[in-house]
Amino acid sequence: MKIAILGDAHFGMRGDSIPFHNLYRKFYEEVFFPYLKENNINVVFQMGDLFDRRKFIGFQTLALSRKYFFDPMREANIQLHVLLGNHDIAFKNTLEVNSPQLLLKEYPNITVYDAPSTQNIDETSIDVIPWICQENEEEIKDFIKNSSSQICFGHFELAGFEMDKGNVCHDGMDRGLLSGYDIVLSGHFHHKSTDGTITYVGTPGEMTWADYNDKRGFHIFDTDTRELDFIENPYRMFHKIVYDDKTETLDSISNMDLSQYSNTMVKVIVANKTNPVLYDMFLDNLYKAAPLDITIVEDFTDYSTISDDDIVDQSDDTLTILDKVIDTIEVSLDKNKLKTLMHKIYFEAQHLEDQ
Repeated sequence: MKIAILGDAHFGMRGDSIPFHNLYRKFYEEVFFPYLKENNINVVFQMGDLFDRRKFIGFQTLALSRKYFFDPMREANIQLHVLLGNHDIAFKNTLEVNSPQLLLKEYPNITVYDAPSTQNIDETSIDVIPWICQENEEEIKDFIKNSSSQICFGHFELAGFEMDKGNVCHDGMDRGLLSGYDIVLSGHFHHKSTDGTITYVGTPGEMTWADYNDKRGFHIFDTDTRELDFIENPYRMFHKIVYDDKTETLDSISNMDLSQYSNTMVKVIVANKTNPVLYDMFLDNLYKAAPLDITIVEDFTDYSTISDDDIVDQSDDTLTILDKVIDTIEVSLDKNKLKTLMHKIYFEAQHLEDQ
């Protein structure tokens, strides 16, 4: 039997951003649900962080997510299994108050897991583990220790895995906790990665510049063969344009199609700007395409020696700046742990809630 594995959805991300809703809606309506229908898949496991905010939800976000995600699930008779993630819970030390159970009671096809459980999916035993917190830590550790299942789905924070591309978690739980399983699929970290046994499935789409050029989508898990196939989301929110007027002409600038950047985030990397007229014309055309945001970077003295990753880092990445500052200061603390702490504070700030 094949089941769909969907990572952290974060409905309501970026302050209930409508453009982000629209892009995700396009993914679900044109990629995700058509794939499920075409392949006769009627079971979906969502790996935690279904909603973005911990303590409230915007009415518009709830209405939109129902319209393009939850209602189509019910209409197609798809069984949606939701693990509680850290963003789904109102308090950090307990799962008792959580948004999926409060908001989705009217959907009989949705099962929410607020405690460790063993599910039999097509005669395959799968342990389902929600977010581990102070209240349930011992219960979950005992459950895992005494389990005979070979497969586990969870929302784990494990040391040694990348939280996003290039940023490793240094102070999470020891992956040895899950050594009894042959296969572990997890939400929580947004970068898709694996050590051969444990796989972080990533997110359905991009959320921040840290996701740029990092594959997003969903997985299909075959309970018979235990194969995990990745289906990529072709729609991107974050784009990079390299401007070099040594290779452009008046005609090429005038006829440049920039419509794909409408309602997206754009970063312009200026490699060479020798003709102010062409440059102004390019920017005018780009602004007419109506991106959500345009960032212009003009401080590269030798573009040919700079890698694609360096462009992203130097032009935006706050985390890279934080890491470089930490590397330069003299402290007696473990710098890797300090970096991890700063990364967590940064990500929490991105999801800052009104009190």
